Amino acid sequence: MNLRRKTSPVIFAAILLALGSTLAAQQKQQKPPDDSEQGHDKSGMNHDMPGMNMDDDMSGMKMGPGANGDQQAENGAVSAMSHMHHHQMGPHMYMTSLRPSNPEDWKKADAIVQELRESVEKYKDYHAALADGFHIFMPNLPQAEYHFTNYQNAFLESFTFDPARPTSLLYKKTKSGYDLIGAMYTMPKRVTEEQLNSRVPLSVAQWHLHTKLCMPPKGDRAHADYTKFGFQGAIVTKEACDEAGGTYYPVIFGWMVHVYPFEDSRERIWGQ
Repeated sequence: MNLRRKTSPVIFAAILLALGSTLAAQQKQQKPPDDSEQGHDKSGMNHDMPGMNMDDDMSGMKMGPGANGDQQAENGAVSAMSHMHHHQMGPHMYMTSLRPSNPEDWKKADAIVQELRESVEKYKDYHAALADGFHIFMPNLPQAEYHFTNYQNAFLESFTFDPARPTSLLYKKTKSGYDLIGAMYTMPKRVTEEQLNSRVPLSVAQWHLHTKLCMPPKGDRAHADYTKFGFQGAIVTKEACDEAGGTYYPVIFGWMVHVYPFEDSRERIWGQ
């Protein structure tokens, strides 16, 4: 299956920006959106990941130097997410709480890390990642971490888990190219926390969802107030978003978790 043809590049671009947020912060447990809200905006469209659909309110984005003023403003607002770093999570992030630690979970996590580390070693040369079908998201925009995503892996992650097959590779940009620092796994947002736990234990790592997003009116994005709109905006309710003329997304994209297999401690590997 050729996922590049089946799924809009714009959708995956938006997904990758969302991945720029890190998962290390411990956040007070909150009630996630219920099933009646997850993945549906006021148009009723499903926003699952991968293969999700986005309505025209967001699908007009173009990334890169060819974007017009409206699109550039949106790029800037969304890309601000990629500058979030550890322990700086806001109201647009729902994170699983860390469960009590136990030896069995750490044994499983250690095995995941070992398999991941071995499988991505060759991608320390980022050219190898590109050759194997990973695609850089927005390489011309400054980001704390650059996501190289394999769209086929993203699709397969919806159904099966292989520690050696991450959805994305995480790189830091250097003067000469990119340095590999980590990887990212995904699951569809419809799954339960028990299903997340069955892949990467919730006592080891915190998965997250992006929630409560209000996008500004399409025609006003070039001059929108991004202290109110977007992934870092103050608007967090549908009522406030409707009043501002925006489009509200209770949950957007899928579950995500980062892992840094080359770090020197379990806690740093899993971003605790």
